[in-house]
Amino acid sequence: MSAALPFLLAAVLAGAGTYGVLARRHAVLMLIGVELLLAAAGLILVTVGQLNPDPLASGAVLTLFIITIAAAEIVVALAVIMAMFRTRGDVDLTGESIPAVPTSTGEAIPTVPTSTRSGGST
Repeated sequence: MSAALPFLLAAVLAGAGTYGVLARRHAVLMLIGVELLLAAAGLILVTVGQLNPDPLASGAVLTLFIITIAAAEIVVALAVIMAMFRTRGDVDLTGESIPAVPTSTGEAIPTVPTSTRSGGST
């Protein structure tokens, strides 16, 4: 196997992750982009550790830390996203907040802006 192949895969993962963070406004898709960036960093660390043998296995240890931090990040981010969905009714991060109207069951129903009620474009 060529030594450049893991670096190429890491570059593709980093590019897809950067696109996911910068171009998407949906919170879950942005979270997936961040996870792709962390996966690219872990792949680079493991590849460098394999190419330059280290008796302490620093690349593998740092990758383990990245995986642990990514798991904790997912838990916190999904909790924030779920709270945002319960209050706003969506997880779009464009800045256009549509207030949600709570019902008698405690379920939030998003209200429709007046511009879309009259047949305007969304």
